[in-house]
Amino acid sequence: MADGLTLDSVRAAAARLYGVAHRTTVLTSAALDQHCGGHVVLKAEVFQRGGSFKFRGAYNKLSQLDAAQRTRGVVAYSSGNHGAAVALAARLLGIGAVVVVPANGPAVKLAAIEGYGAELRRYDPARESRAEVAAQIAAERSMTIVRPFDDYEVMAGQGTVGLELAARVPDLGLVLVPVGGGGLAAGVATAVKGLIPTATVIGVEPTSAADTSLSVRAGHRVSIAEPDTIADGLRARQPGELTFPITSRLLADVVTVSEEEIVEAMRFCFSRLKIVVEPSGAVALAALLVGLVPAATQTGVVLSGGNVDPADFAALMKA
Repeated sequence: MADGLTLDSVRAAAARLYGVAHRTTVLTSAALDQHCGGHVVLKAEVFQRGGSFKFRGAYNKLSQLDAAQRTRGVVAYSSGNHGAAVALAARLLGIGAVVVVPANGPAVKLAAIEGYGAELRRYDPARESRAEVAAQIAAERSMTIVRPFDDYEVMAGQGTVGLELAARVPDLGLVLVPVGGGGLAAGVATAVKGLIPTATVIGVEPTSAADTSLSVRAGHRVSIAEPDTIADGLRARQPGELTFPITSRLLADVVTVSEEEIVEAMRFCFSRLKIVVEPSGAVALAALLVGLVPAATQTGVVLSGGNVDPADFAALMKA
């Protein structure tokens, strides 16, 4: 495999996830179809175990560890969905897990990670690098590092979102997917383009976290300043070393949406679909709602997660 990620590896991940991960529903809205001028299906990963697509990649990665690796355990770094996904997958597989989290991280998210049974290792973001802290723990305890996106098996697991979407809507013309570090976008694009070569896959990220769109236009990975966006799951400063060659090849474009547009997409989901979508999960829909990307006859949109603090969600809905 030239890039380590293929349609076959996504299909293999789907087999491992069968009966473990939820085959999440797709939602439709007549009002959305009328607004966009096409039929839109929303892949609702808000209903995935752990509340986001991240469980797919984490479980696919952990399920392939050998006996010795399982005994020694895993370490991940994340204060949000990836940390919770690794903690949940580890618990299901009987593997010990350490999750490196910022000392000032959201209490509700840290509690969720700990609730799944993981050991928390807090670090100071002002003085320490979470990746370096995780690497030190892995070296000291002979643990396996589970990276949030720059891992082919993680990407393959995330790609099962696209596999399910293409199976449900085999005549897809367009797919919109959120882009952070690029794991979800790489996986979904690999699956969708592998099954429906004529489909167009477009990535969407916040305007203030536009590392991937800048990188695509530059032709190489670009590093940006610490992003300031409500979409906390998309605050990557640079595309992944492994993900970028895939996304730059398979994504037709990467567009950006404003904070206000993200909130409006969240509001649409709550008022019209009666579901709560976190800011990171709403960016792809935001691009469609504002007409940044014209809808196709059949359009798929990934709502990647629904983990948002109730107080924060209420504040955003009032804004």
